[in-house]
Amino acid sequence: MTAMKLKLDIDPDIVAMMAAEVAAGERAVTAAMREAGTGLKTAWRTQITDAGLGRRLANSIRNQTFPRSGESLDAAALVWSKAPAIVGAHDTGPLIRSKNGFYLAIPTEAAGRGLRGRRITPGEWERRRGLRLRFVYRRTGPSLLVAEGRLNTKGQAVVSRSKTGRGKVTAPIFLLVPQVKLPKRLDLDRDAERALDSVPGLIVANWVDGRL
Repeated sequence: MTAMKLKLDIDPDIVAMMAAEVAAGERAVTAAMREAGTGLKTAWRTQITDAGLGRRLANSIRNQTFPRSGESLDAAALVWSKAPAIVGAHDTGPLIRSKNGFYLAIPTEAAGRGLRGRRITPGEWERRRGLRLRFVYRRTGPSLLVAEGRLNTKGQAVVSRSKTGRGKVTAPIFLLVPQVKLPKRLDLDRDAERALDSVPGLIVANWVDGRL
């Protein structure tokens, strides 16, 4: 039986080419994830502003590429909101019920706004306006919390200083409802799926650009 000895000689140029290809792949994957993450952040922010939810909520959308420094074939992008409860509510359109099983108080224009522009509560409204709220039951439509006062130039109910009662009105301050169905104003999954579908093409494009 004839013996045969095999020997594999690896060309240094091939080793260098393989290393260069791996490095090109790392750059391509990392760049693709960075582009996809940035694109998704921009798409979500645009959705929020187009829905009329304000620039402040839109700016709560952030993104981060991993690894934070360097490049990797396992690169990933994370896109999230710093106000997940608010964004999530507009994304899903949930049914909101009162925690204690009674009513949800929805402020009218006459109620004005709370501190820092937040929605005001009945208790806060009474403390700030110095007026008492009165419950008015209605068989059809939402019941009301009303107050006796006058409407200022902003249409908000305030204490009446008139001794004759001139200008005094009974103003609806809050609508009382058992539950509220928020409309679905966002579709974040749609943009997330588009971003995910774009990743393979971005990797190829960045890989090719890296060779040129």
